[in-house]
Amino acid sequence: MNELILAGSVVFIFGAVLLAYRLFGDTGLYAMTVTVTILANIEVLILVVAFGMEQTLGNVLFAATFLITDILSENTGKKAANRAVFLGIGASAFFALLTASWMLYVPADSDWAMPSIRAIFSTTPRLVLASMSVYAVSQLLDVWLYHKWWDFTDKRFGSRRKYLWLRNNGSTLISQFVNTVLFNLAAFAGMEGYTPSLLTSIILAGYAIYVVTSLLDTPVVYLARMVHDKKAKAAL
Repeated sequence: MNELILAGSVVFIFGAVLLAYRLFGDTGLYAMTVTVTILANIEVLILVVAFGMEQTLGNVLFAATFLITDILSENTGKKAANRAVFLGIGASAFFALLTASWMLYVPADSDWAMPSIRAIFSTTPRLVLASMSVYAVSQLLDVWLYHKWWDFTDKRFGSRRKYLWLRNNGSTLISQFVNTVLFNLAAFAGMEGYTPSLLTSIILAGYAIYVVTSLLDTPVVYLARMVHDKKAKAAL
């Protein structure tokens, strides 16, 4: 069941990113960046077993942020991709501050939600701080690598259009490895129940998911470029 849900999540989330781009252009991608960043910070609290590995959720949502910056890099440019990164950082900061303020309220006697809210969001500041820091490093690295790979393919093969798959995967696979290792160590190292063996398992499982999602998002980037080209042609 978990495997089917994860597979469905890839289709649903990547499809939503492409639809947002089709309907709203860069603005749709910026909105999706904020949405998936906040949801990923919540979903990452859930541990599941899928494909024989124990892993946190949130991997597909985080993978979508790399998809978004790659689409922006390809179709709009480095500045637009970096803008999405900073929007994600701002969304995480707002989310962390707001959820921290919830812990300050004294609930009414008839309240039933606060114990669950505290159980979930009491760990949010550490997770979001880890997420913000690692997100900034890995995403800016992804954008930088994307354009370095682009310069390489342009000089080597004399084409700005060819080898999109190389710059897409060459940047994402490296930056997602950095993201997976740094985030899990910063977020969970030293927490009760997170033994070194469990952390290693989570890192390996998370990166395995990222490898798959990186390969799966390449057709989406090609489709997004087709959407961009069609709109550009229609505007002439």
